Amino acid sequence: MTADKTCLVIGAGAGIGGTVGKKFAEEGYHAALCRRSDLEGLTGMIDGLRGAGLSASGHLLNAVDDGALEALIEEVEGIGPIDTVLYNLGAQIGNRSVDDTPLKTFELGWRMACFGLFRVAKVLIPLMVERGHGTILVTSATAAMRGNSGQHSHAAAMAGRRLLCQTLNAEYAAQGVHVVHILIDGAVDAPDTLGKMLGAEGFEALREAKGKDGLLQPEKMAETYYHLSQQHRSAWTHELDLRAYSDLAWWNHAVNI
Repeated sequence: MTADKTCLVIGAGAGIGGTVGKKFAEEGYHAALCRRSDLEGLTGMIDGLRGAGLSASGHLLNAVDDGALEALIEEVEGIGPIDTVLYNLGAQIGNRSVDDTPLKTFELGWRMACFGLFRVAKVLIPLMVERGHGTILVTSATAAMRGNSGQHSHAAAMAGRRLLCQTLNAEYAAQGVHVVHILIDGAVDAPDTLGKMLGAEGFEALREAKGKDGLLQPEKMAETYYHLSQQHRSAWTHELDLRAYSDLAWWNHAVNI
C-alpha cells in the first residue's frame, strides 16, 4: 500500500479523531488511524472506510511507551509522506485534589499531552521541513486557558501543550510547517469519550438537555480541521476555539475557587 499524501491521526476514537480521519480520506488522503486499545472498534472503522473506497490503515500503540510514536511515524511514512498529523490524545484524569493525585498520575498527563507531542514533532518536523510543507493539528481543551479546582494535572499538561505549539510555530513556520492549537471549549457528541465519562444514561440526558446541535458535532468539527490544513501560508490560523452555540465561551465562566 502506497499513498501520495497521508494524514496520521494519533488518538482516533469514534469522536473527533476518527471523524477527522474520515474527512481527510474523503479528500484523497490515506488516513492512518491510531489508538491505544479496542482493536475491534479500530478494525470496524478501517473496514468502513475501505468499504467506501477510501484509503486507510489502522495502528494500535501506547503513546507513552518508549519508541512507540517514533516507530509509528516510520511505519506510516512507508505508506506515504505524512502531510498532516492530528495529535488528538487526551490527558483528562477527572477532578482530583492534590492529595488524591499521585506523582505518577500527574506525570502521565504531561507525558500524554506535552511529551508525546514533542516526540512527534522531533521526528516529523525535519521531514516536513525537507519537503517544504506540513501541518500539525493539535486538539486541546479549555484547561489550556484556565486552571480550575481539581484540574492540576490536566491544566498543567494542556497549558504546556498550548505553549509548545507556540514555540514550534515560532521556530518552524517560516520553513513551511503550520502548527495549529485547536481549543475544544465545550462538550463533544462522542459516545466513546464523553459517553464513557458520563455513562450511557448521563450522556443521553446531556444530549436531551442540550437539544439539537447543542453539543459539538464531530462531522462539523472535521470540516474545520480540514480547512485549517488547507490554508494558504499568508493567512494561517495558529489558534482557534470551537464550541456549540449553547455554550458560553471559557472567558465568560466563573472560575471555580
